[in-house]
Amino acid sequence: MTSTVPALGTRTAEGSALQAVLLDMDGTLVDTEGFWWDAEVAVFGSLGHALDEAWREVVVGGPMTRSAGFLIEATGADITLPELTVLLNDGFEERISSALPLMPGAARLLAELAAHEVPTALVSASHRRIIDRVLTSLGPEFFALTVAGDEVERTKPYPDPYLLAAAGLGADPARCAVIEDTATGVAAAEAAGCHVVAVPSVAPIAPAYRRTVVPSLEHVNLPFLHGLMGY
Repeated sequence: MTSTVPALGTRTAEGSALQAVLLDMDGTLVDTEGFWWDAEVAVFGSLGHALDEAWREVVVGGPMTRSAGFLIEATGADITLPELTVLLNDGFEERISSALPLMPGAARLLAELAAHEVPTALVSASHRRIIDRVLTSLGPEFFALTVAGDEVERTKPYPDPYLLAAAGLGADPARCAVIEDTATGVAAAEAAGCHVVAVPSVAPIAPAYRRTVVPSLEHVNLPFLHGLMGY
């Protein structure tokens, strides 16, 4: 989908103009949720523990501290959270050393937002070292700022990352559209007061007030995002 909508203008009298778009990274823009799970399975396998496939829905989209902490408790593995965090980040980086697959529609959407000069931020629960690696595939030029999970005191599902991103772009959170793929990210965006587009990657997400669910980014373009501000 392409758009012929001009660059953003001023807010309307009702304050309904889209001011910024804030995007999650893993599972939303890049097809990496499977890489994280593979890394978790491999690391715990080396520790002598098999992961239950059902746990994948528990850890997806979560901050490293929550996901890793859950897996330590669930398996009883003899490893500290800091030690596990290093191993998981290392394992993930090994898996993205080659070309990183983008989600369908991601490249087109980022190019469209840039062409219309829409303020855009990348907001991820992943650590800075991971974000900087992934940005080489996504294109750092598409984002006015990026927020990493290890750069905020409270990451997703708390609203802090999205509030920080909106403030950094000089935008009202209520006039921001957030694109997320997990319930954890959706909860963070909604707690920040943003409109949400959910593109579920691993676990289903139900529609709700100020939350629109679509099957892929191929269904999202600038007119669609402008339309979200009307409710």
